[in-house]
Formats: sequence, C-alpha cells, structure tokens
Amino acid sequence: MLQRIAIPLNQTNRNVDKQDNMKLTIISGRSGAGKSTVLHMLEDCGYYCIDNLPASLLPALAQRINTGTKGISQVAVSIDARNSSADLQQVPEIIEGLKQHDLHAEVIFLDANSQTLLKRFSESRRKHPLSTDTVGLKEAIEKESELLEAIALMASLSIDTSNMSLHELRDLIRHRLIETLETGLALLFQSFGYKNGVPVDADIVYDVRCLPNPYWDTSLRALTGRDPDVVDFLERQRDVADMFADIRDYLQKWLPHYESNNRSYITVALGCTGGQHRSVYLCEKLGNHFSSTIRNVQIRHRELK
Repeated sequence: MLQRIAIPLNQTNRNVDKQDNMKLTIISGRSGAGKSTVLHMLEDCGYYCIDNLPASLLPALAQRINTGTKGISQVAVSIDARNSSADLQQVPEIIEGLKQHDLHAEVIFLDANSQTLLKRFSESRRKHPLSTDTVGLKEAIEKESELLEAIALMASLSIDTSNMSLHELRDLIRHRLIETLETGLALLFQSFGYKNGVPVDADIVYDVRCLPNPYWDTSLRALTGRDPDVVDFLERQRDVADMFADIRDYLQKWLPHYESNNRSYITVALGCTGGQHRSVYLCEKLGNHFSSTIRNVQIRHRELK
C-alpha cells in the first residue's frame, strides 16, 4: 500500500545519523500517463512512497529526509493535479530551494499525447481529477497540461508513455532510475520513425533519413536493423559508417559535460522514415559501443513490437 503521511512542520529528528545517500524523487505528470505504475515500481524497489502529497508539505518532508530518518534512504512522492493550483504554483520554487540546501531532489515527469490519454480514460471509465459536470474529459486533460507545465520544465527525466505498455514502462524505470543509483549516468538510445512523430522526451535527436535505405531492397523490406542481412547492407555503405563515427565522436566529447552539469539521464533519439532499418541499426551499434564505458546503457526501438 502506498502511504499517506502528515509531517509535523516544526519537528526534526536530530538523534539519528545523517545518511549521505538520502534522495527525494518527485513523480509528476498528467493523469493516465503512468504515475501510479512508477510509484508502485519504486516502492517494490525499496523506496518509501507517498501518493498525492500536498506540495506545501515538501519542505517539511525534505527537512525530515535531510536530518536522516533511520532506515529510509530513498523517498518518492507523487505531486500532480490533485493538488490545489496554488500549491502547484509553489513547486518550482520549493524544488530550487531544496537543491540550494544540498538535498538530492529530482523530478520525473510522465506524459502521453492527449489522444492516448482520452483512450485510456475511456477504456478504464475512471474519472479525471479535473473533470466536473461542466468540464469535460478533453478539456480537463488540456487544463492539466497547463497546470503542470512549470513542473514539466524542471524534470530531470521526461517519459512519453504514449506507445508504452505497463511492462515496457516498468523496464524503463528499472533501467533508468533504479540502476542509475549505482551506475551514474543512464544513457538511452531510442530509434523512431518520423512518420509517427519525433519523441517528445528525447534530449538529443539525429535525423538519419539521408542514409541509404534498405527498404528499397525488396528482400530486406520486412526485416529490421537487427537482422544480419540488413546489418551487412548498411555496413557496406560509407555514409552509414561516417554517420556512426560523427555521432559517436560527438557523444564521447559532450556526454561528460552533460553529466558534470548534473544530468543523470540522457535520451539520444535516432530517426529514419519508418523506424525499422537505419535508425535501429545505428541505435544498436551506438549502444554496444558506449556500453563498454558507461554501465547503464539501454536501447529501445519505439516502432518495433
């Protein structure tokens, strides 16, 4: 069970030893995007989880964490549109204040496109927290986006769950959040097809549609960039080798700068027309290359199921 607690504002516990690895993770995002799934996942991994914490209680919770609550090293809280709009407006200022007091606090923001959220609510028949007799579901979803915009802009990690199953979301959280606690930078290479849009949660995007396309070889059309025949085709192309080298060299030079600027999560997206051949091949090749120097490297192919 997720726990809802009230924390005394003026009470501190100074009789326990301060723990150096205390961490506060704030889970936010639009309703239906998967916040509950993430919170339950973190709870299963040993986090102390609080659902629907009033944002105004964040400073008191942070004070309790900072004084070192014995036996609790990782705390995750969900803050979303169930808060009052006044409380939500305080969140960016509160988070900046926590960071200035050397508390490790990060924001994980989950979202999905409005059409997907509409479908999820229709299928589950759950009531949206902002919908009323006069505010319909579509309007509530759009209003929620406006209320949470400031929090979304502060996110250390943004996740678009539009095309994810619950299983895929759990795997992503395990790789990007849980394993990052021990491995440092979490690097995700994601292939995608431009025909389905650019991933909104990508940090760095490369367009590889200029490369020779295996699609036009009918014997390769049904295969993917992970199949040996497609790999062999692409590795014979000089432009493909040059593209790989340029991306590799850029990332090798600049990833350390991202990490030194307190970036724990980097998503590198590579797109071709359909997200099946060229982008898949390059993601696999780049992922394999960087896994030799970065412990937490993940590869995801958005269009391959």
